[in-house]
Amino acid sequence: MKTDSIFYRLFQEFPSIFFELIGNPPETANTYQFSSVEIKQTAFRIDGVFLPTQDGENPIYFLEVQFQPDSDIYLRLVSEAFLYLRQNKSKNSWRGVAIYPRRNIDTGERQDCHEFFNSDRISIIYLDELGEAASLPIGIATLKLVIENEDTTITTARVLINRTKQAVNLQLPQKQLLELIETILVYKLPNISREEIEAMFGLSELKQTRVYQEAKQEGKQEGKEEGKQEGRFEAKLEAVPKLLALGLSVEQISQALDLDVAQVQQAIQQTPLNE
Repeated sequence: MKTDSIFYRLFQEFPSIFFELIGNPPETANTYQFSSVEIKQTAFRIDGVFLPTQDGENPIYFLEVQFQPDSDIYLRLVSEAFLYLRQNKSKNSWRGVAIYPRRNIDTGERQDCHEFFNSDRISIIYLDELGEAASLPIGIATLKLVIENEDTTITTARVLINRTKQAVNLQLPQKQLLELIETILVYKLPNISREEIEAMFGLSELKQTRVYQEAKQEGKQEGKEEGKQEGRFEAKLEAVPKLLALGLSVEQISQALDLDVAQVQQAIQQTPLNE
């Protein structure tokens, strides 16, 4: 399961969840725009940035969702932040947020940037330490569904869907949230058909979506354990334009499909414009 795309999509559609996660009022999202930003004359893109819609006291939030050990994550986060600030001359301060599934994945070296931790400039969130999903706000509970054990995913998702449907004065768009939960299930349980998911969770009211189809296609590809190497490589190339349409960057697609950046770029160039 490629968790980055799920999280960045979630924060794109429900930015209030991010601010609720870091302890701010959900309404703070009304003064921010979530996007990815490109740093000029460099070879990378910052995939998750909450930019204030106005100059002032609200800080810029640089977000890293990290599900694999990476000793350079904090040096990279600080470097990206300062490169962005240098090139954009922002009047706003900045904060960094790193999200991990659990504490043992956090292998980042802090020796050269411990001041940023001491001043709370950088904060860290371990999803498995947020508490029981049933006691969490619906948005944050949806985040935790991504790291749920496979044998308890169905039970947890059923409870979460019922909560979403029965919630009074739900601040998040109900249909979008249900669709996101469904997409997470498809990623985590690639061998379950759409019809089975609808039967189990009563999601028949959701219309057919391109997001679902793309997630299912990628989930099936990840679930394959057999097949010829050449066939798998061709399938990866075919998945490139689909992931690009979902909003993933070239670097994210390269990491997700285990392809070189050059291979991803070549696949994009060979994609017909009408696809």
